[in-house]
Amino acid sequence: MSATIDFDKYEVVIGLEVHAQLLTESKLFCGDSAAFGGAPNTHISPITLGHPGSLPRLNRKAVEYAVRLGLACGCGIERNNYFARKNYFYPDLPKGYQISQHTAPICIGGIVTIPTPAGDRQIQLNRIHLEEDAGKSMHDQDPSNTMVDYNRAGVPLVEIVTEPDLHTSDEVYAFLTTLRRLVRWLDVCDGNMEEGSMRCDANISIRLKGEKTLGTKVEVKNLNSIRNVKRAVEGEIKRQITLVETGGVIVQETRSFDAGNGTSFSMRSKEEANDYRYFPEPDLSPFHLNEEYLDTIRQALPELPDVLVHQYVNKYGLSDYDARVVCDDKPTADYFEQVVKIIPKHKAVANWLLGPVKSTLNEQGLSMTQFPLPPTALAELIQLVEEGKVSFSIASSRIFPELLLQPATTPLDIAIRLNLLQDNDAGSIAPIIDEVLAKYPDKVAEFRAGKKGLLGLFVGEVMKLSKGKADPKITNQLLAEKLK
Repeated sequence: MSATIDFDKYEVVIGLEVHAQLLTESKLFCGDSAAFGGAPNTHISPITLGHPGSLPRLNRKAVEYAVRLGLACGCGIERNNYFARKNYFYPDLPKGYQISQHTAPICIGGIVTIPTPAGDRQIQLNRIHLEEDAGKSMHDQDPSNTMVDYNRAGVPLVEIVTEPDLHTSDEVYAFLTTLRRLVRWLDVCDGNMEEGSMRCDANISIRLKGEKTLGTKVEVKNLNSIRNVKRAVEGEIKRQITLVETGGVIVQETRSFDAGNGTSFSMRSKEEANDYRYFPEPDLSPFHLNEEYLDTIRQALPELPDVLVHQYVNKYGLSDYDARVVCDDKPTADYFEQVVKIIPKHKAVANWLLGPVKSTLNEQGLSMTQFPLPPTALAELIQLVEEGKVSFSIASSRIFPELLLQPATTPLDIAIRLNLLQDNDAGSIAPIIDEVLAKYPDKVAEFRAGKKGLLGLFVGEVMKLSKGKADPKITNQLLAEKLK
């Protein structure tokens, strides 16, 4: 019988390399479209294909987006920049080399703050640099040949490289979730991993707890969702520890993850940097970023989500969870900000956004940018509830669906037309209460004997008989008097 493997005696060390496709209209070094999709090999030109005599020209917007992300992460910004040729040979690399940054990345250092059960933790970045994407080899288009689509070749990327500063698959999941929110928030990348506009490679090693020297790292590639990155990391940790514990040796290699069965397999031994034979790109001039340029980008940065979360929790009393969900994407946070300017009831607005609004968007497959109600309409509906004219239940189940169908109508008009305005006349509510108490004499006796939780039953029955129109506050007051 084999001995039990002690996973707890090892420390896991993880570094990530995340490629994010920048939301420019054209490619990094030419005017070809950078849009996703299109028929194969239609977003190409002699520059994309690396034809002799064609010369690249730098996309200024890509530089701006890289700087925007770097400033948001607290990176140092390299003023004097140049590109290098990274030489390697794949069929989807039309020039036989990739134009990238090497010794002078545009963004140096920086942090990404992630939530953990023990509190927020700062993950250290090594660099963020600019480079062009490769094309795409397709193995399922022809039974005997690999086809190559160069539409993606030359599309601008930033590569975000962390230090070996993560230690669990949960931290990896939190880091990628936070980073994806940030690039979307800054409008520099759509973060769509399924379409390949955000891709992650994980470098994983293990060492005995207390050791200072890093173990042999293994890179896992082909990870097309945050969930699959988490699964791949968990699988690789288990594989490495099991291998060492059973007398095996970890070799430095690149492995591919099969999402279908949750396992990885070896692709090749890992290249070292000198295998790429970097040298400065002779066809592109170095470029300099001055302070005025950086200040312009810095001043245009939106308030970052972590700042808003802190503000919503500490200033407006939202729970940490609610604040993070509101700030999960910028359109939702922007909508929240617009509504609370009209009606400064932050908790109520958050409850609506995370409840009825979110449910509607999920059911209809819409994003917040497609939500049909203007902030004024939702604010007016919340105001009806706050003023006691309708209950939240009636507002969310009856008025809100009607409002979605008729966004130009006011919530008050709908409430009046459907006879939904709340009855706050004690004289009309009292007979309903008498009817309910007469219906449940045994429950009344139990309540008076000390079973106070039955009050909810009586309130519910009154609301049912009044078709939701009885004012809950007055109903509770009258019930309390009659049940003495």
